[in-house]
Amino acid sequence: MPHPPATEPAVLERAPGAGGELVLRRAGAHFEIISNGVFLMDTRNGESERLLVRTATAGLQPPARLLIGGLGVGFSLAEALTDPAVGEVTVIEREPAVVAWHTTHLEPFSRGALRDPRVRVETTDLLDWLTTATGHYDALCLDIDNGPDWTVTPGNARLYDATGLDLLARRMTARGVLAVWSARAVPAFENLLRARFTDVDVHAVPVPRGEPDVIYLARTPDKTGKENV
Repeated sequence: MPHPPATEPAVLERAPGAGGELVLRRAGAHFEIISNGVFLMDTRNGESERLLVRTATAGLQPPARLLIGGLGVGFSLAEALTDPAVGEVTVIEREPAVVAWHTTHLEPFSRGALRDPRVRVETTDLLDWLTTATGHYDALCLDIDNGPDWTVTPGNARLYDATGLDLLARRMTARGVLAVWSARAVPAFENLLRARFTDVDVHAVPVPRGEPDVIYLARTPDKTGKENV
């Protein structure tokens, strides 16, 4: 995700976004999304994004309900729909331009998932949605930032503090799993997860350049006034 190439890509589209200007670029056969001048993601690999979903859904019983925070280039959503246990996927993506690009340039990478009847896309901010949502999910997969300490916009930091984790836990079923993608290890966030959940796993995913991507998995939130069922 945060590993831009050395070659100069061509700009295909520009669009206003919640965090500043969004740019879609092509570099050879691949595409990149830039948010407010910051490299956000590309279509080159996606292994850690796919692993985010595979580890979160492993062992779930059908019909599982998934929440994906961040549509991105579509790797996570496409992977979710390959699992026969998945009955419904809700995607929260705050940028209308990103959603629109999945009907054009990015459609091959999400494998046309927006047309799948199991998929519902909410174009809104995840934090805002969490404060009003009422449903519960068997897996919550978050990939909206470069990591808990490397957010696309400063306001997203609230998602990874104790209050944000409580909001996420309230949307989890009793068997639910929270999975969070990060471009690097964030020990302070891992400590918060361990203080809030009873079962936390950390998966390092090697990348071609730089330190490994990291997937955090958290299960079985404590029952202190939480709404999970």
